[in-house]
Amino acid sequence: MSAEEVAHAMYTMAHSHVGNNNILYRIFYYDCMPLEKKFHNPISKRVVDFSKTKECLFRKALFEELKKKRKVALRLGSVKENGQWQIYPAKVKELIKGDISVDDLTENDVYLNIRQKSIDMKIGVDIASLSLKRFVDTIVLFSGDADFVPAAKLARREGVDFILDPMNANVDPQLFEHIDGMKSVIPPNTNNRKKQKQARQKTDTK
Repeated sequence: MSAEEVAHAMYTMAHSHVGNNNILYRIFYYDCMPLEKKFHNPISKRVVDFSKTKECLFRKALFEELKKKRKVALRLGSVKENGQWQIYPAKVKELIKGDISVDDLTENDVYLNIRQKSIDMKIGVDIASLSLKRFVDTIVLFSGDADFVPAAKLARREGVDFILDPMNANVDPQLFEHIDGMKSVIPPNTNNRKKQKQARQKTDTK
């Protein structure tokens, strides 16, 4: 999927929770700016320019597409890297079993250790602010982990209906006691959207 298609899918999924009987306050999207530094791969010694990777280019394009959407607010954190490379777990297992040796590793068997910063804090602050200021009566969070539990507890104490959309992923049963409901909406069919766009283009050229 292209950045435009992903942005459309996310936007449509968020609006599916709103329905016709509610008013959307805002859609908050949390992510971090991609890494754009250069590092030497420890196996091949080749310089890797992360600013030119597919992931970096896609994420920046996605941000630009989301900026065009009505009532979408980007909450961007940062990435932290310590310059350390790690071996993928599958390869570590092969090394432990003796199926391969260190000399068999390739540049694709290692990755740079990168962590997101400030994302969880931004989510917690926004949930607390929206709840305490009574800006909303319902919050829908697209997530699959338990980091949101403290913020969810605060929101519920303030009378906010807290809904979790895990996007059809498995959820820890213990999380159910911290939410008011769970619902996963179905992403829109991007193939149908492509056909509709192509049909419009053909109509415009007539």
